[in-house]
Amino acid sequence: MAMKPRQRQRLFRWLMYGIGIVVVVLAIVLGDWERIGFNFFNLEVMADMFPEVLTIAARNTIIYTLMSFAIGLVGALVLALMKLSSIAPYRAFAIAYIELFRGLPALITLILIGFGIPIAFQGIRIPGGRVGAGVLGLSIVAAAYMAETIRAGIEAVPRGQSEAARSLGMSANRTMFTIVLPQAFRIIIPPLTNEMVLLIKDTSLFFVLGTTPLTKELTKFARDFMIEIRNATPLTVAALVYLAITLPLTWLVRKLEKRAAMSR
Repeated sequence: MAMKPRQRQRLFRWLMYGIGIVVVVLAIVLGDWERIGFNFFNLEVMADMFPEVLTIAARNTIIYTLMSFAIGLVGALVLALMKLSSIAPYRAFAIAYIELFRGLPALITLILIGFGIPIAFQGIRIPGGRVGAGVLGLSIVAAAYMAETIRAGIEAVPRGQSEAARSLGMSANRTMFTIVLPQAFRIIIPPLTNEMVLLIKDTSLFFVLGTTPLTKELTKFARDFMIEIRNATPLTVAALVYLAITLPLTWLVRKLEKRAAMSR
């Protein structure tokens, strides 16, 4: 007798539970936990990483993220308005920019900004040196992604809002900046927060541009520490610090999405 769809789903679910239990049991039985603990959770190594892992690496990661996000947000707003413009060249430029930098890996963009431009244009020096090049590269990428988010938020505002403002004699620009954009940003706060979480992790790409002891972000700091002592514990510490930064943000995104859904 053939099983009903609900019975098949239940059987599949229990099968997955069983496989998961078997994997956990095998890991417990076969794992060399003493060696794992020494190489990934060495308390002495963890102690040696403090306070620099927080005062230098984590601080730099947060600073680079906030700078990239702020610059990228301004660029994204300009690009979103250009894409919605009635002027064809503006729309064409915005579309080309967004598709180009959303299609390229962020690593390629960083290398292009950090090494390609100085080589091609020897008289050009990016302010801030390697850090400035990294921030600019991430800002360019972030602007491309956030531009689509802002555009979607603008288009999500009911058209009646704009029509009512125009009927009261407000100009198109004033309507956009005082009526439409404030409502759009309320809608897009969750995805913008998600973009910030992605930027936090993308700062790990800064290592390709080179760093100094005082400009290392979390991944570079942990990697150098790991190579020096030949122990993987620094990666565990870096992962925990990343989680300490990103988990509150992802929790905030869930709360904002839930509140937005309730308001709708």
